[in-house]
Amino acid sequence: MPLLELRNVTKSFTSKTARPFVVLEHITMAVDKGDFVCIVGPSGCGKSTLLRIICGLIPPSDGQVFYKGVEVKGVCDEMAMVFQSFALFPWLTVLENVEIGLYSKKISQEEKRRRALKMIEMVGLKGFEEAYPRELSGGMKQRVGLARALVSEPTVLLMDEPFSSLDPLTATHLREELVDFWSNPNLAPDTVIMVTHSVEEAVYLANRVIVLSHRPGTIIKEVPVDLPRPRDPRSDKLYALVDQITSLIA
Repeated sequence: MPLLELRNVTKSFTSKTARPFVVLEHITMAVDKGDFVCIVGPSGCGKSTLLRIICGLIPPSDGQVFYKGVEVKGVCDEMAMVFQSFALFPWLTVLENVEIGLYSKKISQEEKRRRALKMIEMVGLKGFEEAYPRELSGGMKQRVGLARALVSEPTVLLMDEPFSSLDPLTATHLREELVDFWSNPNLAPDTVIMVTHSVEEAVYLANRVIVLSHRPGTIIKEVPVDLPRPRDPRSDKLYALVDQITSLIA
């Protein structure tokens, strides 16, 4: 049984016209424990909407999502999301923003503080616990967002274009850190599902790349990435896969 399964998921929104606005249509896919899946496709094809359906933030209009064999009918507390826009609370410190990731956990405030401090150190922000988001660089803000997601020790980490607004060097460092977290059996998460506009990033990170069509988004193809790790971002084999996937999108 797969860890996560989508069966014929469709999502539409009401519009001013008589016809509903269909974003996703007939999405069927499975994700196993230990997978690193990247989702790519044209702008507006429903990639971000798909992530929100997976973790229960919004319901599908039709079809079903199953996590560990149980249908997802609300926010799943074993999943966590990292957003493109950082989504930090500007009036809270770094420490307080990370502690928000433990809001629903029935543990003491002391334990929340301990876990948050440990995660802040792990993402390289020790010494910035009392800083506010306005005092941080873009890369540091995204580290806070990553720490907030990981502090709850999710089984599945969902990421919505997490590195797209960062400079290339910072994005490269954060990608490497993400792979280190995912590949360490002693750390969360076990599974990553990430949306990206960068086909190169998808091939560099993922075990599988799921390619969506123009809206309404449907799955064109699932492309396995069997390149050995650590991967060379300049290798001919990597670029051959990038060209293959890019041609599917184009």
